[in-house]
Amino acid sequence: MTETGRTATRRQVLAGTGALGLGIAFSGALSELFAGTAAAQTTGRTGYGPLVPDPQGVLDLPEGFRYRILSREGDPLRSGEGAVPSNHDGMSAFEGRGGRVHLVRNHENRHNGRIPVPAVEGLTYDPAGKGGCTALTLDSRNHVLSERVAIAGTAVNCAGGPTPWGTWLTCEETEDKAGTNGYAKDHGFIFEVDPVDPRRTGAVPLTAMGRFQHEAIAVDPRRGVVYETEDAFERPFGLFYRFLPDRPLGGRGSLRAGGRLQAMRVPGVPDLSMVQDIGAAFDRVEWVDVPDPQAARTPIRLQDFGPQGITHAQKLEGCYWGGRSVYFVSSFARTGDGSAADHFGQVWRYDPERRRLTLVVVFGPDTDVRLPGESPDNICLAAGGGLMVCEDGNGVQHVYGVTRRGEVYAMARNRQNIGTPEEPEFGEFAGVTFSPDGDTMYVNCYTPGTTFAVTGPWRR
Repeated sequence: MTETGRTATRRQVLAGTGALGLGIAFSGALSELFAGTAAAQTTGRTGYGPLVPDPQGVLDLPEGFRYRILSREGDPLRSGEGAVPSNHDGMSAFEGRGGRVHLVRNHENRHNGRIPVPAVEGLTYDPAGKGGCTALTLDSRNHVLSERVAIAGTAVNCAGGPTPWGTWLTCEETEDKAGTNGYAKDHGFIFEVDPVDPRRTGAVPLTAMGRFQHEAIAVDPRRGVVYETEDAFERPFGLFYRFLPDRPLGGRGSLRAGGRLQAMRVPGVPDLSMVQDIGAAFDRVEWVDVPDPQAARTPIRLQDFGPQGITHAQKLEGCYWGGRSVYFVSSFARTGDGSAADHFGQVWRYDPERRRLTLVVVFGPDTDVRLPGESPDNICLAAGGGLMVCEDGNGVQHVYGVTRRGEVYAMARNRQNIGTPEEPEFGEFAGVTFSPDGDTMYVNCYTPGTTFAVTGPWRR
């Protein structure tokens, strides 16, 4: 996600290696990315055709597709609670009654966010926090029926993930404590949000799940274990965690009952970037109790995990469940930042039954394929087959599709210029997700905060 001062973009990395102009290619078992979904089938063609320039200069799509703007930052919330907040980020869609769809949308506002999430009584954690979530209810034709604050007073709400019982876990990507940047409370927690009635969940931090720079989560639907990624921006880099709830799969509010937080240790591998061979597997993965999940004095990744240490990785971001395994992504690693080795992206699979960790997909500048651009970020399974990937980098920004064969195509292009005619600049995409019936793709533009509903011949 966007952050001022974050490490260099992948385009800059490629330039430093002399590989600028080459594409980022997939290597390895790409089919791993589609595990557990029958929808991910190839269709015999790549994509939906070239992008057609939008006469309105907002969003370019293939012929036959159309968009509806559901919400824009600065416009009044339909609830009357204030303005639509800025920095639209992670998002998920939930099935409602009568064909309705409930969207929960993160707002990655820091202490200096442009348009904060309005403080609402009963839904505000820390009045000094500018981040949070908003919830939209749509009818079967994607008309907005309601839009309101779902949680406020949080900070840097980046990604998260849905639960099997139909709620959204929103993650704070910060470690700021009370007294920092004007905050009245500690931040760096996960909060549960009910998309239908946010007051059922309120603004209660799930403290047992740890206080760190959260990125995303995935829930094991059979065991109820919650896996969590940490996108730490400085060395030592983040950890991969699992949370063992005291009330697994207990439904809304059950995670408040507490549990045990553990970090992953791969014996002999202090840094996942050391592993470069696709298919490399480790069968003795260990899970170590986190000494202080609240990080009262020391960030978790700096705590003492014993003489064997713990396993770190740079840019741990995406996390999702597929089949019988959890998948998580290291977006890139750079020795110049302190990683053990360089790479342009890894996808790892952890099989909890076998306790096996496997490197299944690697990205690298080794072909002349021009797509999928730079810095892929949010990712989701597409209803018509394959993946949708949000681009987060410099220059023109796209949503890309990836087929099961590894072919990449442009699905959408952001045309909202937030720079100048001489030096154009475009906001990243984020929060891509599909309606439960698969007929609509919802996606955010981070800046200016805009939420789109994209319809068309998805099953063509």
